[in-house]
Amino acid sequence: MKRESMLERVRGEETWDMVVIGGGATGIGVAVDAASRGYSTLLLEQSDFGKGTSSRSTKLVHGGVRYLQQGNVSLVMEALKERGIMRDNAPHLVSDLRFIVPNYTWWEAPFYGIGMKVYDMLAGKYGFGPSVLMSKEKTLEHIPTLKTEGLLGGVQYYDGQFDDARFLVNLAQTAAEQGAVLVNYAKVTSLEKNSDGFISGLNFVDEESGELHQVKAKAVINATGPFTDGVRRMDDPGAEEMISPSQGVHLVLDKSFLPNDTAIMVPHTSDGRVMFAIPWHHHVVVGTTDMPIHESTLEPRPMEEEIDFILETAAGYLEREPTRADVLSAFAGIRPLVKASGDGNTAALSRDHTIHIGPSGLVTVCGGKWTTYRNMAEDCVNHAETVAALDEGPCITRKLNIHGHHSNPEKLGDLAVYGSDAREILELAKSNPGWSEPIHESLPIIGAEVVWAARHEMARTVEDCLSRRTRALLLNAVVSMEMAPRVAELLAAELGRDESWQRDQVQAFKEIAEGYVVN
Repeated sequence: MKRESMLERVRGEETWDMVVIGGGATGIGVAVDAASRGYSTLLLEQSDFGKGTSSRSTKLVHGGVRYLQQGNVSLVMEALKERGIMRDNAPHLVSDLRFIVPNYTWWEAPFYGIGMKVYDMLAGKYGFGPSVLMSKEKTLEHIPTLKTEGLLGGVQYYDGQFDDARFLVNLAQTAAEQGAVLVNYAKVTSLEKNSDGFISGLNFVDEESGELHQVKAKAVINATGPFTDGVRRMDDPGAEEMISPSQGVHLVLDKSFLPNDTAIMVPHTSDGRVMFAIPWHHHVVVGTTDMPIHESTLEPRPMEEEIDFILETAAGYLEREPTRADVLSAFAGIRPLVKASGDGNTAALSRDHTIHIGPSGLVTVCGGKWTTYRNMAEDCVNHAETVAALDEGPCITRKLNIHGHHSNPEKLGDLAVYGSDAREILELAKSNPGWSEPIHESLPIIGAEVVWAARHEMARTVEDCLSRRTRALLLNAVVSMEMAPRVAELLAAELGRDESWQRDQVQAFKEIAEGYVVN
């Protein structure tokens, strides 16, 4: 993917079948579906792909044990099916992960054991592995860092894990391969309507050049997650709010807190949530919280009480209790939950998705969860076909390989998440001695990855490279700041930027990264 060539195609197209606003999992999923059905498709993202919610998840591809507790069996079945489809379509990014629910009271083993058997049954042929009851000794064999006092055993089950931002980048590449045009740093400023009051297109500004663009469309799809209501008000200033945003926070710790490849699931925290401690990229991700917020932002920051809550909960299960000094990075994401009346408890809101079609024909898709992105996209495009009066095309995404598809990623080492692209990145590294070395001794990220991101993945800023094309910012915020000057140098050489741009980029990244540091 090259941004300049994408913009050239924007200038050359007269009318698009579908224009998608929003470059997260839902929007890019819609672009893949629409383009693979043969529709001319344009996607516009105000910042970078996955800048918001889609790069800040719990890193799980799962059915949702908590939704089973809530009695939402249909959502769990849908998600378990989609979990299997994601693994089949992107085995280089989605993998099986063993989870253990530690049991400290006598009733937990039969209670959660039965629940996990139901989870297995609902998964059917899409199951990742059977659940079993485990002894105290076997539980500690898999998780030796658990608190031993009072431990009776555990319940083992399997779910899926992935790298969310890397999946999203590969999904964008898949959309491009299917013929879609995608542009990041393209902010939609207004919607256009015809004489009958129906949406006929929109206007956007190229945030890099300042160039204004007007595009015509048969259907416009609003897939902007937490910013859904802002786009709806471009269409109708009096539109009622659909989104009830909730903030979730995760803390990243050193791998020593969870040295083996087994995750911990805490089924019921003091605020009624499920909490996880998950091995990820040789680190440990712990979370999440569920805090109602009043305003959605592109760069949410963890609240102090959220950090304390996660540390206190983790301390109840880990022999070595984590402190603020142990937190390598803390990141926040915003869930775009569909609004409901009630007491404001977002943990109780459904994660089902909603399709809304406005009087002017604006198609809005919101809610849902990462695991069900493909099904959401299929549903959305089905509706958009009708709005645009297009000939119906069959959905093929159930068996559409995601870019980078590789059946044996374990053979690729540190570059496994690149799948089939790993070989080309290694060749790139060999072509320049300065690109083959790790940028920082603490993380296995080499210069060639930055060059690759600029040439083939539309990375435009230091933050794009350190937050989403690689995961340095989420893994270790302080180390990522130390990496920033070298990344700026590599990126400037690829994009034709000067030293002043490099300094500005390093400073801008530092200001963002400081929000991930816990003091």
